[in-house]
Amino acid sequence: MPSLIETIKMAAVEAVKASNPVGIVFGKVTSTEPLKINIEQRLTLDESHLLLTSLVSDFEVDVTLDHETEDHTHTHTIFDTYSGGGSASSETHKHEVKGKKTVTVHLGLKVDESVILLRVQGGQKFIILDRIK
Repeated sequence: MPSLIETIKMAAVEAVKASNPVGIVFGKVTSTEPLKINIEQRLTLDESHLLLTSLVSDFEVDVTLDHETEDHTHTHTIFDTYSGGGSASSETHKHEVKGKKTVTVHLGLKVDESVILLRVQGGQKFIILDRIK
């Protein structure tokens, strides 16, 4: 017969199991619009059950650039009332890109990608952590 302490420990372990603590699950993206993920080949989660991190979604970020483009050759159209306009001769040159710019990082999920998720306590929400390569 187990001691009182062993009985309390077993009851505590069973209580934790019954509360559905955080757990790791694996899934596959089955749709992106709307987002749906099938987990462990038995349950499909929709957007109402999913929380996305920046590793699995498109987002914008501000960056500071001090850069020149690669060599580029093109002509520029000239507009003037005296000659009637025309084109400048073709020239190879670079363009300067400097300052604070906003760029979009494209990390949105795609159909058939495998993902790793954390089941939030209680099992109603899942955090998509990242893709699995």
